Amino acid sequence: MAASEPYLSIVVPVFNEEDNVDALVSQLTTALDGAGYVYELLLIDDGSTDRSYERLAAHAARVPGLRVIRFRRNFGQTPAFCAGFDAARGTWVVTLDADLQNDPADIPMLVRRAEEGFDIVSGWRKNRQDAMVMRKLPSKVANWLIGRVTGVRLHDYGCSLKVYHRDVVKNIRLYGELHRFVPAVAHSVGARITEVAVNHRARTAGESKYTGLWKTIRRATKVLLDMLTVRFLHTYGTRPIHVFGSLGLLLLASGFGTGAYLTYLKFGLGLSIGDRPLLTLAALLVTVGVHFLTLGFLSEMLARTYHESQGKPIYFVRERAESLALGGQPEESPRSLTT
Repeated sequence: MAASEPYLSIVVPVFNEEDNVDALVSQLTTALDGAGYVYELLLIDDGSTDRSYERLAAHAARVPGLRVIRFRRNFGQTPAFCAGFDAARGTWVVTLDADLQNDPADIPMLVRRAEEGFDIVSGWRKNRQDAMVMRKLPSKVANWLIGRVTGVRLHDYGCSLKVYHRDVVKNIRLYGELHRFVPAVAHSVGARITEVAVNHRARTAGESKYTGLWKTIRRATKVLLDMLTVRFLHTYGTRPIHVFGSLGLLLLASGFGTGAYLTYLKFGLGLSIGDRPLLTLAALLVTVGVHFLTLGFLSEMLARTYHESQGKPIYFVRERAESLALGGQPEESPRSLTT
């Protein structure tokens, strides 16, 4: 790492948090300066309509390493994280919320844990300071369900306080609202993940962006759909024909089996089949089966185009160990290179 590069990149999405911005910058700098890290602060103003940006810009003029990125409008938390990941230069990328419910003083602890050999360290709000019915209960159900579906068991997927190795965030593209599923996506390419209990504080200023029954329902629906997307991409992202083709073949087999049974009734037993619902069902099964097979072939073509046109790898290398010499040629002083 060059001397001019930071060791930590702190990425914080900010949306209408003018009452928390001053305390946020103060607590971040205090925690990181006290730990002795070389760091940069990347604060992403996600289209705030209050004075959040003005306060951030004022801090950027006097706080070394603080950079502010301002969106033209509110795009959402995932694009904000993505912008921070793109701009990050540190070996480790730390994310947290701007509402100060995540404690910046926990960052050194998470980084030390990551340095033990993990690619992702996820915070666990063990004693979460939120409403039970509207926030904690839906979160517990979602965490259990996500763990079962993705195979990555974490107590708290929704905790924004996380530490990522730069190789993780630079090789994962986020869309929609997939920021909470980064550990599951990274696990699919071999990332090493652990979880650490962190402090969680009650909000003391500003307003929560997730209050209200309707917002809770909308958020739960988005989480469910994103979870299914992650599961599909993780399992069949490079071989969609396996899921669509399997369904197509199953439906075709069922349709042809039903058709064979009706043929036996017609020509073997001399029964009328024109008014039987099974005839309609057999035709429907065959038609839908052909459609699923066609969809599988089209999906396969799209997957290949996606990976080949953009140079997307289908594998990821953790490290290499190799000799600098060529085989068959003696070397006076053997050397080795490890990366």
